Amino acid sequence: MRELAEVLGVRPTKQKGQNFVIDANTVRRIVRTAGVRPDDVVVEVGPGLGSLTLALLEAADRVVAVEIDDILAAALPATIAARMPERADRFALVHSDAMLVTELPGPAPTALVANLPYNVAVPVLLTMLDRFPSIERTLVMVQSEVADRLAAEPGNKVYGVPSVKANWYAHVKRAGAIGRKVFWPAPNVDSGLVSLVRRTEPIKTTASKAEVFAVVDAAFAQRRKTLRAALAGWAGSAAGAEEALVAAGISPQARGESLTVEEFAAIAEHKPAAERPAL
Repeated sequence: MRELAEVLGVRPTKQKGQNFVIDANTVRRIVRTAGVRPDDVVVEVGPGLGSLTLALLEAADRVVAVEIDDILAAALPATIAARMPERADRFALVHSDAMLVTELPGPAPTALVANLPYNVAVPVLLTMLDRFPSIERTLVMVQSEVADRLAAEPGNKVYGVPSVKANWYAHVKRAGAIGRKVFWPAPNVDSGLVSLVRRTEPIKTTASKAEVFAVVDAAFAQRRKTLRAALAGWAGSAAGAEEALVAAGISPQARGESLTVEEFAAIAEHKPAAERPAL
């Protein structure tokens, strides 16, 4: 990988959050932990120099890689053709910012496996899960602190917006830790693996995702406050917030960090009618 980078004149940049995995055992472990199957269509975000891409191609039916960097995107197909020519027809590249991708070539993806840039990990993950509901299983490598937040349960001090929103889509858990030495350059923080298995049944609620997420955002924008106070802006007044909370069966004195995604949905369902925007 270092040799390839030298040939391409590539130097990882902090601006793009680039830390390339250069350890073969680590990429194989990621593929194994992800449970990639021979019939899977895997989407990979931020393939970089292609170390994980090659390992995914060994295990999956197809791999679609989404890469924003011009030089890396231009080089990746040649890397695949040179190192795994027998699988080159099973690989597709999308040269784009993952946040802007609305469709992918070929069959619908069934899995997402990625070493996500630390600075955009959560929005990229949530966007991909939202836009591609066919993704059943996800394994992402992210900064350890982000992994803790994504996998946190209600009551945990790091439970927050990423935890709740990820749970809207999937059952989330920590799936391991990754040391710093397997990256080039070595980051100043540890990394963690997070497994997300999409819910077979969506959250039962009459509220839309946007309505539920609006409650979540409001609750954690002032997480030290009680929900009666934190949701006052969302509900139009503290009294309106209390009305919605009581109707949802939740104490107005509770705080957002104690609620499940289902409870946030229940609150959204009871937003004071006068404050709901006209459709």
